[in-house]
Amino acid sequence: MTQPLSTIHRDALPVSAPDELSREVAALIVSALNLEIAPEDIAADAPLYGEGLGLDSIDILEVALVISKRYGFSLRADNEDNVSIFGSLHSLCEHIAANRTL
Repeated sequence: MTQPLSTIHRDALPVSAPDELSREVAALIVSALNLEIAPEDIAADAPLYGEGLGLDSIDILEVALVISKRYGFSLRADNEDNVSIFGSLHSLCEHIAANRTL
C-alpha cells in the first residue's frame, strides 16, 4: 500500500527540476514586492539588483525574509556572498537548492 502524496515528506519526492524552483521563487518575489510583472517574465540570468529587475537593497531584504521563511534557512545581510547569491534568479535558486531545509 502506498502513502498518499500529502503524507510523504517533501525530501522524499523526486527533485522535479530547477525550473519548478525557479518558477516558485519568481512568484514569491513578485508577491512579496507587489511587482507589476508576471513571474514568468523574470529572466533566470537577468540581474535582480539594480539593472535587470531593478530591485534595491530594501527589496532584497524583503526577498531574503520571504525566502528564509519559505525554505527554512537564514539569508543574512552580512553574508559576503550576497552579491553573487542575489545576482540573478538562477543564482538565488542555486543557493536555495543547496541550503533549504523545508
